[in-house]
Amino acid sequence: MKLNGGQALIKSLEMEGVEVIFGLPGGAILPVYDPIIDSPIRHVLVRHEQGAGHMAEGYAHATGKPGVAMVTSGPGATNIVTPLADAYMDSVPMVCITGQVPTAAIGTDAFQEADITGITQSVTKHNFLVTEAQDIPMAIRQAFHIATTGRPGPVLVDIPKDIVDPQNPRSAMEWTWPTDEEVSASLPGYKPTTHGHPKKIKEAVELMLAAEKPVIYAGGGILKARAAEALRELAELLEIPVVTTLMARGAFPDDHPLCLGMPGMHGNYTAIMSMQQSDLLIALGSRFDDRVTGKVASFAPDAKIIHADIDPAELGKVRRPDVPIVGDARLVIEGLVEEARKQLAAGATKPDITPWRSTLSGWQEQYPLAYEPWTEGEALKPQQVLEALRDASPEDTIVASGVGQHQMWTSQYWRFRHPYTWINSGGLGTMGFSVPAAIGAKAGRPDRTVWAIDGDG
Repeated sequence: MKLNGGQALIKSLEMEGVEVIFGLPGGAILPVYDPIIDSPIRHVLVRHEQGAGHMAEGYAHATGKPGVAMVTSGPGATNIVTPLADAYMDSVPMVCITGQVPTAAIGTDAFQEADITGITQSVTKHNFLVTEAQDIPMAIRQAFHIATTGRPGPVLVDIPKDIVDPQNPRSAMEWTWPTDEEVSASLPGYKPTTHGHPKKIKEAVELMLAAEKPVIYAGGGILKARAAEALRELAELLEIPVVTTLMARGAFPDDHPLCLGMPGMHGNYTAIMSMQQSDLLIALGSRFDDRVTGKVASFAPDAKIIHADIDPAELGKVRRPDVPIVGDARLVIEGLVEEARKQLAAGATKPDITPWRSTLSGWQEQYPLAYEPWTEGEALKPQQVLEALRDASPEDTIVASGVGQHQMWTSQYWRFRHPYTWINSGGLGTMGFSVPAAIGAKAGRPDRTVWAIDGDG
């Protein structure tokens, strides 16, 4: 089947199951817009390219599927650098398509030319400059594969105007859709480890069954791996309390008896002290962020560390683990559950952690998360407003927050009972994130109530 490059690009996105593109047209990308007219893919027109990127992030957070943004060359492309950096920091699967000046003009300082692959090299998981129309389907397949496997992240595909313009003979191509085998063969150095090593899984379970003051330190990797159910199964099997980081809110129900809430500089007393006084920290999909650890040398000084992460670069980056496990959070947790059941069935015992649970309960009673009550005639307190909004909203409401103190109040006072209901800019801390992220979330989950909560920092 003969197509032009613009048609091939949109057909490739359809083949990847894309439902919506967030974008802003401009000269270099304009030829791609005609094929959208005949496509089932919905296009959401933004007013600024940064909004397109954050909408794609919100969509990805809410659905678990990669968000797609499409912008033009030059300033259109540079305007989406911040969302790419944001998605890179928070491991959000995203594919960004940028227009580029015609191939022959690259490197001539042509109008609206920018070396966007060079500019975004440090804030994308990978990026491509596609110079032949025939290569578009493979580039899109590779982009989605890389964005959604291993540690998720943003991928940028830069496409010169001449290979998508139907008026240009360079855009002519013969449609073929690469197979999974062809995609794997085209990326010989890219093979993420997904299953934890059996020896490390066994060592981790042995530590877990010996610990008297264990704590599960759940990070955003739990949600990226769709591992919330597996986390709950592990915690309940071994009766281990759970803290959920800012990026993991909702990964474990706030009303569960084993939930201790959010740790770190904006966390609650019990979550913070449980980590400090634990004898075993089971870090799952978390990266020992500086706002959780504070001074690393004095963080959880008596705790042994089990650290599981899909990205081997995270293991030992901040705190050296006693048992490092490289693998997908869901598959690793399922392996831990299976091994724990096996060892318990073989007669292994675990210490009585009732004293530890009693200590934690005592802290929760003595140091609850609270604020000075509002009295009539005073200005409304933000915490009170959030609680009223929370209580008036469905339990599965999706909350997208901006960055600042309102972000921390929301993460503290909203009761998250379901996964994938909390969206925020955790790593980069991008102000202006909430409204476009909420729009993206609503586009992906139109059946759900979505709130954007913002403030002035």
